[in-house]
Amino acid sequence: MDYSNLRAAALRNAEDEEAVTVDTRALIDKVLARYSGEWTTLRELIQNAADAQATSVTVTWETLPSTSVPMPNTTDRSDQLKHVIANHTLRRLVVQNDGQPFNQRDWGRLKRIAEGNPDETKIGAFGVGFYSVFADCEEPFVSSGSEAMAFYWKGNSLFTKKSKLPEAQASKFTTFVLDYRNTTTPMPNLLSVGQFLATSLTFVALQNIEFKIDDYTILSLKKKTSPVVDLNLPRDLVPKTKEGLMKVVGVDRTSTQIDASFMSIIGWKPQSAAAAKATETFSSTESSSSLRSFFSRLAANASGAKSKAAAEDNKAQKMISEDVTKVNTSSIFLRATSANVQTSVTSSFASELERATKKPPPSKTRLSILTASFDEAAASQAASLQDGTGTATDVFASVLPNKKPGGRIFIGFPTMQTTGAGMHLSAPSVIPTVEREAIDLNARWVRTWNVELLRAAGIIVRLAFANEMADLHKKVLGSVDKGGKISEAIISKYLPEALHILATYSFADSTPSSQVGQIMEEAFWTSFKKASIEMYSTRGVLQTSQVRLGIDELNAFVDSIPVVPKPMSDVPFVKKLIDFGLLMPINVGDIKKELEIKALSKAQVISLITWLGKKTVTGELDAASRAALLEVAVAAVDEEGGNGEVIALGSITNYHSLSRIPANMPIPPTTIPFSFIVNSSASELQALGWEPLEIVPWLRYLIESAGSRSDEENFMKSAKFAVQVLTILSKNWDTLSNISRNTLITLLQSRTVMPTKLGMKQPTEAFFPTVKLFDDLPVIQGCEKVKEKFLVAIGVRKTLDLETIFTRLLNTSEKGGQQKWSHMELIKYLTSVQTDIPSADMKKLKESKICPAEAGPKGMEPTKGTDTLFKISQLFEPSETLRALKLPILQWPGPPGSYRSNSSEAIFLKSLGLRTFPSVPELVDMMASKDPTLRANAMTYFITNHHLNMYGSFDMSACRKPIIPLKDTDELVMPGACFTNPRATVLGFPVLRPDLHDHANKFGVARDPPMLECVSRLLANPPQDHKSAVSLFGYFASRLSELGDRNVLRLCNSPIVPITRSSNVVTKEKGGSSVTLIAPSRTYLGSSPTYDAIFDFVDFGNDANAFLFKCGARSEPTKKEVAEMACSEPARLLSALESTEKYLNLLKSLAEESHILQRDKALWKRMQTARFLPAYREIATSTKGNLIDLEDEVEPIKQYQLATANQIVVLDDIVSYRLFKEHLLCAPEEDLLEEFYIQLGAQRLSTMVDEDLRIGGRATKDTIGQRLRKHVIERAKIFLYEYAHYRRDFIKHDAKWLDSNLVVEVVRSVALRRTLKGQSQSHVERRSAAGSHNKAGWVLYVADDSKPDMYQVGQAVCQMLLKRPNQQAYLFFEPFLALDLYALRDRGYNVDRILRVKAAEARMAEEEKRRALEEEQKRMRDQEANWANQGMIPEPKAAEAARSVPNVVPQVPALPPAPSTPAQPKQTLPGAWSSPEDNLPELSNNGKKSKGLFSNLSKRLGFESPPEEKPPSYSDSEQRQQQRGFQGSSSGGLDTGKVTSPAVVQQNLANAVNATRAHGSNSVFSQPNVQEVKEQATYCDENSAKDIQYVANAPNGMKIYTARHLSTDPQEFLASHRDAVNSFANLLVDVGRVYGLASSVLHIYYDERGSTIAFNTGGSIFCNLRFYLQLHAAQVASLDVAGITDAATWWWVVIAHELAHNLVSVHNANHSYYTESFIQQYMGRMMGLVSKWTQGNELSLFKHLDSSVRSYPKNLTPRHTETTSPSDFDWTNCPPTCSRAAQRRIPPDEYLSPTPRHAHISSTRAEPIARHGPPHRILELLRYVLSLFDSRGVDKHNGNEFGGYIYSLGVKLFIEDLKRPHSCTASFNGEIGRAKLVTDPQMCFDSQDMERWARLAVRFWQVGIEMRPFFNKSSLWAYPAYALGGASFGYWLQGVDDRQTKVLGERRAALLEKRARKAERDAATATE
Repeated sequence: MDYSNLRAAALRNAEDEEAVTVDTRALIDKVLARYSGEWTTLRELIQNAADAQATSVTVTWETLPSTSVPMPNTTDRSDQLKHVIANHTLRRLVVQNDGQPFNQRDWGRLKRIAEGNPDETKIGAFGVGFYSVFADCEEPFVSSGSEAMAFYWKGNSLFTKKSKLPEAQASKFTTFVLDYRNTTTPMPNLLSVGQFLATSLTFVALQNIEFKIDDYTILSLKKKTSPVVDLNLPRDLVPKTKEGLMKVVGVDRTSTQIDASFMSIIGWKPQSAAAAKATETFSSTESSSSLRSFFSRLAANASGAKSKAAAEDNKAQKMISEDVTKVNTSSIFLRATSANVQTSVTSSFASELERATKKPPPSKTRLSILTASFDEAAASQAASLQDGTGTATDVFASVLPNKKPGGRIFIGFPTMQTTGAGMHLSAPSVIPTVEREAIDLNARWVRTWNVELLRAAGIIVRLAFANEMADLHKKVLGSVDKGGKISEAIISKYLPEALHILATYSFADSTPSSQVGQIMEEAFWTSFKKASIEMYSTRGVLQTSQVRLGIDELNAFVDSIPVVPKPMSDVPFVKKLIDFGLLMPINVGDIKKELEIKALSKAQVISLITWLGKKTVTGELDAASRAALLEVAVAAVDEEGGNGEVIALGSITNYHSLSRIPANMPIPPTTIPFSFIVNSSASELQALGWEPLEIVPWLRYLIESAGSRSDEENFMKSAKFAVQVLTILSKNWDTLSNISRNTLITLLQSRTVMPTKLGMKQPTEAFFPTVKLFDDLPVIQGCEKVKEKFLVAIGVRKTLDLETIFTRLLNTSEKGGQQKWSHMELIKYLTSVQTDIPSADMKKLKESKICPAEAGPKGMEPTKGTDTLFKISQLFEPSETLRALKLPILQWPGPPGSYRSNSSEAIFLKSLGLRTFPSVPELVDMMASKDPTLRANAMTYFITNHHLNMYGSFDMSACRKPIIPLKDTDELVMPGACFTNPRATVLGFPVLRPDLHDHANKFGVARDPPMLECVSRLLANPPQDHKSAVSLFGYFASRLSELGDRNVLRLCNSPIVPITRSSNVVTKEKGGSSVTLIAPSRTYLGSSPTYDAIFDFVDFGNDANAFLFKCGARSEPTKKEVAEMACSEPARLLSALESTEKYLNLLKSLAEESHILQRDKALWKRMQTARFLPAYREIATSTKGNLIDLEDEVEPIKQYQLATANQIVVLDDIVSYRLFKEHLLCAPEEDLLEEFYIQLGAQRLSTMVDEDLRIGGRATKDTIGQRLRKHVIERAKIFLYEYAHYRRDFIKHDAKWLDSNLVVEVVRSVALRRTLKGQSQSHVERRSAAGSHNKAGWVLYVADDSKPDMYQVGQAVCQMLLKRPNQQAYLFFEPFLALDLYALRDRGYNVDRILRVKAAEARMAEEEKRRALEEEQKRMRDQEANWANQGMIPEPKAAEAARSVPNVVPQVPALPPAPSTPAQPKQTLPGAWSSPEDNLPELSNNGKKSKGLFSNLSKRLGFESPPEEKPPSYSDSEQRQQQRGFQGSSSGGLDTGKVTSPAVVQQNLANAVNATRAHGSNSVFSQPNVQEVKEQATYCDENSAKDIQYVANAPNGMKIYTARHLSTDPQEFLASHRDAVNSFANLLVDVGRVYGLASSVLHIYYDERGSTIAFNTGGSIFCNLRFYLQLHAAQVASLDVAGITDAATWWWVVIAHELAHNLVSVHNANHSYYTESFIQQYMGRMMGLVSKWTQGNELSLFKHLDSSVRSYPKNLTPRHTETTSPSDFDWTNCPPTCSRAAQRRIPPDEYLSPTPRHAHISSTRAEPIARHGPPHRILELLRYVLSLFDSRGVDKHNGNEFGGYIYSLGVKLFIEDLKRPHSCTASFNGEIGRAKLVTDPQMCFDSQDMERWARLAVRFWQVGIEMRPFFNKSSLWAYPAYALGGASFGYWLQGVDDRQTKVLGERRAALLEKRARKAERDAATATE
């Protein structure tokens, strides 16, 4: 909605303007209601004085004497003043100032509310402050200078009068006189008034204020100010605020002193005595009544505190009461820091601010911070306590900002807003709220201004803080002696002042708005560029970047870092610094700096090391920081006797551990002495990176520093010191690692460190005392405490060396040349001392030749030794097995058994290298020798001792000597040259001797030869016959897992597969063949009847085939290979397949994979040009005498030949083919092949024929042109509607276009010349109709010499309407043109709308005729005549009127005529081509009712009247039986097997309906004539089960039975009725699913006669095929949806009947009840199934039919698409039995809303929907809703439950709709774009119907509202949605009723007028 235009229109067209009136009294009262503060009036008046630049203000209260308490009779002024204060009331308030007198503008502004002071330098802004005087005063009076103004009231309006004062009364003062409204106003609290006035004097420019009561001067305040001192702005200050509106440009400082002179009365309390007494009483009572609980004790403590305060107050009151007129004095001292602030705002911001405050923002303003310094606060406190009254007379209690409630915001005067810190803020430019009690932080522009001012105030606070801290620092420095340092005493002296400053500038929560303090504090902390602030420390005032937080544990070695004093650590200001990160604890860098500038004492070093160790262990100190501190730390250690030693901790790497080295031993300088680490644990020292001093480094230090030390401390010279060192080394020997031990041994062995009796010797030169072979040996001394193993390790000997032994013991004596010892004795001695033999001697012993080998005779080999000596490692131990191998054996004299392998000598010899077994190479040499015995012994020894001697570690397969015997030969080969698998011989590989197969792995013999070698041999010598191939390929198959991809690749394309091929024809005839080798990749395994003759198939057995498959052979060729074969050798391929049919089947397989073949572009190109496609040429057979005998017509011969694709045509024009077939080479007539040929380049025949239309002259008389045009347009609509179901994409134009562009011309002749492109052949055909296109449009030419051929007419029209017309379209269109409308309707087409139009025209003509002939007859006689003609009984009730519909309406289901009514004469059917349109006869009762889905369904259920038509004639005999009522029963007469016609049943039902009557009517009930139905008695005779046999299964698995005695063979019968059986089986399956039945419980049986339709035997249901064949098969075969629905419904009821027999076996009332229950229960599911068929979604029972039949389904329901135009589809004339919602899927809102929401539905379409009667629309809505849910009431799309009750209701409503006819019809006229309503005289849609349908709609919506949320909890929105829908629907129905009545009236008048004109014309024609 455009509100701007509405406002402009209101201002433009409004009436007289009127001013807005204001209730002044109410306005002032509401303004005063916002002033909640105390002394508001005084504040405003003093503020006005300050704005007038006054210097002094006098406040005087005049009193009224008490009328009840007389004045005391005394002259004591003190008593008199007490009486005034205690008993007088207030009369008047007079406020006087000496400011500038009022000018005219001031007087004018005074009497105008809300005008305000426009001066931006003044505080007043809103113009309502003065009106605070009305709080207590009714009519104020103001005098200023020589003028005065009085205020007075008239009603609720305030008026003023201004006057000039006499000169005598004129003064320089401005006086406000306020008379109180009543005389009972009490005296104010004097102390409160005094404190308010003292506070008010703080920031205003006033100097004096006096407070008087009558003539008593209660208080006098005087203010003095020191000179201003300018302060410099720091460089790193950020003077601008956050948003840049304010900038601090200058700061100054001043001090203020306020002196107060006051009477004691100011603190006097008249009721103090009574109050004190009451307090004491309360305290006593409360204490005595304590409940002795925790809370009562707390209350007692509180009461005690109150008692103390009360006692002090009583004491002060006594002092005051002595003389209340006593004048006292008091002073306070304040410091003010002020700043000049420059503002910078935009013009828009200034204008918005001026609009809010009525004055522009100032360009400059001034802010002040008022604080009380430490000295000034102390002086003020001393001055206030000097009189002894304490707080009772403290008038400055609220002036000092460090007292409660703290600092406040002053806007001239104090507001209720606090700053949150110990300072006052004066901000005159801050914009307050109207009552001036708080800062306005709500209004948008005002808030921004105020926030920026507060930020500027925060900057000033920071400058004031810096100034005070600088002053404090000067005081600290002034207290330090010259050249001295700041001591702890000085810091403590000024600590209280520092705490005072921090408390003053610490921000807490401000009240009432916490934002004020937050904004100021934020600016306070962010006003400097550097993140640092001044802080008091142990070195004075420094920046926080230089101050640290102290750490107690660092005090022992850190003392010069400035830290925060400990008493200040808990101050809130310091805590904020810590939180903000501005104050940090002492860090490593600080410690490092201090350590760099001083040397540490021993105690400091110990503390430093202890602290570093603990912090490192806990992870608080990282390695880099620790290293940095140690690097700079230096210790000065004072020795007792002189200069101290300097230790650099950075060079220390070790610490002295007493557990390893005693304290008195010398240590390296890199080791910290133990005295420095007495307080540190080992883990802490190691954390510092120090390791304990190890033995090896200590020993090195002793060796390296031996020359610099004295001989007593040189362990290589001093035996005593050497023993001490050796003892320490021995003690730590066990803890040393092997490396350390070796290092220690190396260091000691080369040095004389062993004290012996021969002096200091090297360890290797010294002997243990146990060595006593010689006396002159150097034996160690004094090493009793040294461990023996340590001495042994460093080389001290326990045995003699070998050299000595060899020289002293083994030398031969001079006599006899005999040795002193033999080799055996030597070995025994060495064995006894073997543990003491040094390793060097052992090594030398191993290399010495000291033993002989055996050289004795055989059997006595040990008795003699060789003369040559051998190394022990060259000999083998004595053993017989080794002697057999002829190895050198150690001579060990003695009897057999003297040498024992487990003796100590043998073990010692083995340690010296004596061998116990030969090595593998030695055995290999033996096995390769020429001595067979030695070979055998060596092989036996190798096998026997293979595991014992661990010969398996030797790779025998790498042996290159021939040692392995082969099978069946004495030849020896290498282990890798033979194998154990006997099958390897097929490739020529040798095989190991069989007895050695178990030991093959010991010799390294493999099972099979390497695969690479096998493949190479196979390629070199492939098999040449089948047998060798089987064995060879079988061997490879056994090793498939070893083959590998590389070998497979080698074999894949190598010719290794032998195949037998016939070399030539001669050879083949002789039976000869040749062997050819082919590659496995070209080989196919097994056999194939299709490809055997084309490709090479082999079969070598499963194993060999598996090997070939691995190498690339396949089971059959791929389509690509077949295609390549077809392109390259098509003739051979065709010859091999032996028939064209097989060849075509092969091409079909290629066609199915054409999308894969097209990927190979080269192959596809070859296929396009190759001559491999079979095509046929028809060869006509000659007939006798050139006469055609249709009965003996011979099938034409098709001669096939191979051709390329571009030589072949695809047959799509049968006419052209018949004309030019001799010149055409056609593709096989199969869809798959035709598409394949086209893809390869074949052309369609229709594209190769040129057509030339030749038209004769125009006919002289056109008798059929217009009629034909109308007929074509009418039928084209039906054709396009039906054709669009399956070929919508083919439609080029619609019927509306055809109506606009079609011209029909009647000519004398029409000829069509067809010419074959590229040929000289042509043909001329004479036609009756043809179409042509010219500039004017399409012309249909019709020859006048004959009746038009409707096929040719349809062919011409299809060429106009379709994009791709074809023969199928022509044949599909022809019936629409040739048949009449009834015939089309019988075939299932929707022609009811056309029939209704024609019937309406006929009805109109009949009515006009009847009126002209019978106008004068009486009304009753006419009515009786009509009833007699129609054969109807008049019934007045609405339910009966539903059946009493006139016979002239063909589409309305009517009752058949009564038997007495004569048959109507047969009329010409409307819509036929032969019936003239302009003379339509009266329609009879023979009009057929549309066989729609729900029509047949309701008919079968008995809910609808049967159609008014004669039953079809089955036979003449049946007609006679029908006429005589079918006399005789089926059992009495001959049963022909014919099923009773359905018309008989329908007639009986119709008679039953006609026989009904209203209860109490005058008519007499007569039993109707019932024609007997033979099946009714034996409907389901179970006896039929006894005479059936099983014959076959249907394709869906259903079993089929027949009677045992059929006249024909059962198999032949089933073959002849295959399609019917299949469709019946599918039908039963689909119907059975409705009940949830499995297909196995349903069966089909067939008998030739009998009346059993179905039966139930043992729970198995059998259905008679004979009834299906006679009743339904033809309709189902034609794919008529109505017929299919009819059949399904019929058998659905039959199965329900049989299912009821599972509950009740006999036919009785119970059986009928359960039958009806089955139908009622499964009605919904059946409707869903039928709906699917109707929509074309599921026709499962026709899957067996031919595709050509399925291509033309009939009576399929149209679908709603975007391209539908108004002329394509009639929206309103869908018959009542046709679900429009199912047809077009239109949402319900399109039926209910006059304006559909879909964009593609035009308004002209919506109009018929909106205007049409609701019965159809309601039912359509119900049908649509029901179609969205399945039988369980569940939404098909989202699964939501709609509720079973709603679903049942919809079904019942729908059935009720089927029971009643609807004649309300409407048609759409596309030319004029609006609806025309056509109705019959007796409208079914009257006011009663409207009311009934309205009630129905309301009930439906009510049920939806109640049930929908119940079944779907999440859809609570359904309540209002359904309620709104129901209300809207009812409103719409009323509108429809009104519009319908109006239209009917207009239409009736038009029809009567038209009939009258027609009657006149007929009368004139008859007269002529």
